Amino acid sequence: MKIIISHDIDHIIVFEHKKDLIIPKFIIRSFIELGLGYISFSELGLRFRDILKNKWNNIEELMIFNKENNVPATFFIGVNNGRGLSYSLEDSKFWINKIKEKGFKIGVHGIAYDNLDSIKTEFKTFKQISGLDKFGIRMHYLMKNDETVGLLSKAGYAYDSSIYGINNPIKIGNLWEFPLCIMDGNLVYKNSRYQNQTLKQIKDTTKIMLEEAYSKGINYFTILFHDRYFSDSFKTWKNWYIWLIEYLKKNNFEFIGFENAVNELNEVHINENQ
Repeated sequence: MKIIISHDIDHIIVFEHKKDLIIPKFIIRSFIELGLGYISFSELGLRFRDILKNKWNNIEELMIFNKENNVPATFFIGVNNGRGLSYSLEDSKFWINKIKEKGFKIGVHGIAYDNLDSIKTEFKTFKQISGLDKFGIRMHYLMKNDETVGLLSKAGYAYDSSIYGINNPIKIGNLWEFPLCIMDGNLVYKNSRYQNQTLKQIKDTTKIMLEEAYSKGINYFTILFHDRYFSDSFKTWKNWYIWLIEYLKKNNFEFIGFENAVNELNEVHINENQ
């Protein structure tokens, strides 16, 4: 079983949210999590520090960690706004170029999901900015309907990873669908709007999910960790990701990127249909 690590970029700076309620909601949520005992006073203080510093991303820090651990992660970045994804196209351009320079793969963090023309616009915008011909997508908030994956294939995407579940990839049109097996938020929040799991509980759940996938014969196990949480202001999240990479390496799991996985799957698909 091969491991695919990915990161969704939902925020870049705090001030991009001047016109919505994300900041006050975040502050309220943080105080509730403090009251529940799942974050410390120091974490709360660091969260306010991040607001004052106008920094809501940890892309650079995460790239350094991944590089040190030989993790070929993929970063999904938006080129459109919607549902709380509010950073500018200029910020997208900056980080697309920087992530490419560091040797990591990038894909689209999609907003449009039910209109082919809008989906094609995002595809073309990202292609123009990145200079890439082949790339994939993950929908923001995993937004989709019954037509979404087919529309993504028609737009030209090589792969998608927006369907949650522990299953093997399937080909839909010209696109490979990689189910998202683990998402950080689902572990930390677990059927709640607030953090309600300890680090030990999250580790135990992760081990169970990996064992389930292995027993089901899953070939590619996809994991999402949002870059914003690679920070001491989200201690449980950061410690989980560091532990996860160490655990996977210790147990001899192989890391692979989406593009290489697509190449492997296409080769098998061709051989099976000859």
